[in-house]
Amino acid sequence: MTTKEQKKLLLENMTSLLELPESAYQKAKDRYEDIGKWFDRDESLCKDNNPHIFPQGSFRLGTVIRPLDESEAYDLDLACNLRKGITKKTHTQESLKVLVGREIESYRVARRIKASKEAKHRCWRLEYQDDHNFHMDIVPSIPADDSRQKLIFESLRKSGADDSFAESTSHMTISITDDRHPEYKQLSENWHISNPEGYANWFKSRMNLSLRSIMEQAQVDEIPIYQRKTPLQRSIQLLKRHRDMMFKDDSDVKPISIIITTLATRAYQGESDIELAISSILSRMGNLVNSSRPRVPNPVDPAEDFADRWSRPECNHLNLEQNFWNWLKQAQNDFELLGASDDANFISEQAGQKFSVCMDASELRKCLGLAMASSITIITPKEHTISQPAKPWRQGK
Repeated sequence: MTTKEQKKLLLENMTSLLELPESAYQKAKDRYEDIGKWFDRDESLCKDNNPHIFPQGSFRLGTVIRPLDESEAYDLDLACNLRKGITKKTHTQESLKVLVGREIESYRVARRIKASKEAKHRCWRLEYQDDHNFHMDIVPSIPADDSRQKLIFESLRKSGADDSFAESTSHMTISITDDRHPEYKQLSENWHISNPEGYANWFKSRMNLSLRSIMEQAQVDEIPIYQRKTPLQRSIQLLKRHRDMMFKDDSDVKPISIIITTLATRAYQGESDIELAISSILSRMGNLVNSSRPRVPNPVDPAEDFADRWSRPECNHLNLEQNFWNWLKQAQNDFELLGASDDANFISEQAGQKFSVCMDASELRKCLGLAMASSITIITPKEHTISQPAKPWRQGK
């Protein structure tokens, strides 16, 4: 059995192998800053709308990992928030998306991006193909109106948030486009809302439990400081990779990243290192799933349920909830198994099978200060069956 210090070092080494190269982060930063400047140039159709381009998702949170297949593209999720001159009374969701799409198309031509822009349900996609392949998904949005912000404020207060956090977060709420919305082509007050900036601030407040609110004023925000990874970020990276490996043969039924990220972040109690954090998170995550809806509430919009697909009739055949519980149990077993032996060959084998992390046994032995092969017998836990759907169902962006 490895010591806690050895397991900590092992987990840190594993996350370093999952991490994107620094050049990929820099390329992502350069690209979203470049498109931000494009939208703000004098000739832009949106220059009078005070455009704000900012990253969201795993790049924003610093929890992105290498794809299982290195040939796959990285996803860089952005929002394009037009903060002035456009309201739900002047534009439909469709007209806003068309306006943003025209600027994206002129940018694509100017930057000689060969692949055509692609319309997704909520965004436009640009696909770069060079030394760092990226999907850049850009969601058109406008600030949510005062009435929606007030509802979010009251919802956050009711969920236990303090006034300062509730107020600052509610003001970051945006209204987004979605071509599946029944009033997508009509002037309507009823748009879907989102709050990626508020979520990022909530996440940062959990990374540093003394932090309660971060207001970012820059026109183009910084990608998270990826050089200084916290135990929370590293834990989420490992959990997502374990999930990816467990469901590598059918990704349609796997637990989605926002559920894993939200539950892990809520479960994190400021543990000082990754070994303590991952153990604590895995022991607490299951208790944070509500027995009734919302099962996994959005921390910056408590009425939204990140697990809403678990109970949708059209998703019943995917067995999404059962697959979440199967994954959580398997993750608890597999992370425990990593520290169950001081045999470098066994540890290397487990890292490869469960996390697709290639670690040379001899190097691992030196790194962790392990003895030669142990004679200890390891009892491998039972593998949890993935509930397979009859037909895959995909939810586009």
